[in-house]
Amino acid sequence: MTSGTDTGVLRPAGGGTPGWRRALSPRSAGVVYALVVLVAVLSISSSAQGRPAYLSDVNISNILDQSALYGTLSVFMTIMLITGNFDLSVASTAALSGTVALKLVDGHGIAFALITALLVGVLVGLVNAVLVQKVGVNAFIVTLGTLTAVRGVVQAILDGQSITATNTGFHTFSTARVIPDRGTAFAVGALLVAAAVLVAVRAGRRPTRTTVELAVVGIVVLLVAGARPALLNQSVPVWIMLAAALLAGAVLRYTVIGRNLYAVGGNPEAARLSGINVDRYKMAAFVLNGGMAALVGVLYAGRFNSVDPTVLTGGELTVIAAAVLGGTSLFGGSGYVSKSVVGALILFTLSNGFNVLNIGSNYQNVVQGSVLVAAAALYTASSSRGRSFVRARWSAMRGGQGGEALEGGPAPAPAEPQAPSRSSREARQTID
Repeated sequence: MTSGTDTGVLRPAGGGTPGWRRALSPRSAGVVYALVVLVAVLSISSSAQGRPAYLSDVNISNILDQSALYGTLSVFMTIMLITGNFDLSVASTAALSGTVALKLVDGHGIAFALITALLVGVLVGLVNAVLVQKVGVNAFIVTLGTLTAVRGVVQAILDGQSITATNTGFHTFSTARVIPDRGTAFAVGALLVAAAVLVAVRAGRRPTRTTVELAVVGIVVLLVAGARPALLNQSVPVWIMLAAALLAGAVLRYTVIGRNLYAVGGNPEAARLSGINVDRYKMAAFVLNGGMAALVGVLYAGRFNSVDPTVLTGGELTVIAAAVLGGTSLFGGSGYVSKSVVGALILFTLSNGFNVLNIGSNYQNVVQGSVLVAAAALYTASSSRGRSFVRARWSAMRGGQGGEALEGGPAPAPAEPQAPSRSSREARQTID
């Protein structure tokens, strides 16, 4: 089982496409290329209309702020999808945790409110996990039910009213901006590039996917630190999203836990026969997803220091859409958290671009829906299963055309009679 979007057959060492070419191919980096093309189109359109530069520091920071919380949720939704399940209740869980945090912060303090809110999210995730893995109810039905039930709890707590906390501790933390030292950024970028070169030299072969990704990230950090240092000034949720993506990506790629997560999603029965506790991994994914949804809910409520009964309504669809745009399979066993974050950036770049270009909200929904469907179709067609299906259909069409060409031609010669087999003679004698 591979830890990526491709789950094809193993290639012999030294054969096949080099790792760096696979890493930069449209199949692997297509979502990144799509983001680059989208930004280029919006930049050109904005410039043609005489509007401010689309890639200004302020606008880039706005896009990152808008996508940070949903990007964080998409990281852990990707882990859920990798295990072969999905969770429709993440947005409602986040809303409930944010509501609980603001309800408790004034009377009991920040620490108690935060811990209680996180425990609420973990509890919702545990309920989903038990119902799906132990009771055996379909994940779609369970999480759809908890989505509705948890949203009902939020409405019951708020009683149709919005609430605002007097204690601004959550607001201060959620809106704080962390500015890394420019020298530190240069050092991190240089270390990443040096690590990529060192790994490639010690391996004694062509650059691999890992070395390419390390080098690209290092070069981007160096460029930002050198040419656009203002972009280092980002809010806490943005840094949380980046940290979650890096940590989850490292665990999935380089640890036994990550390989087991891909295994239980790709082929649960084979994973079970290999000695992997399938239920434990799938339940842990539900609990982790619930806990992180709770943290996102607290950050969201803290950003405005207020919540209402409709907070984060429909957010679960945005999170799943980001994961799908990133190429995560809905059937389990494949996906990358980094590409899911890029998928979230695409969605919010579209939304931001429509606002900058003053395009009506009706067209925004049409374009976003079309982009999602096109991305899902493209990933399905480019997957191993999709390519096999296309080849089979193409062969069937060619075979059908060949059969039609034979119509009107000479009839095929009748098959020569064959002597009956021994078993046929014995059966005939038994009947006689």
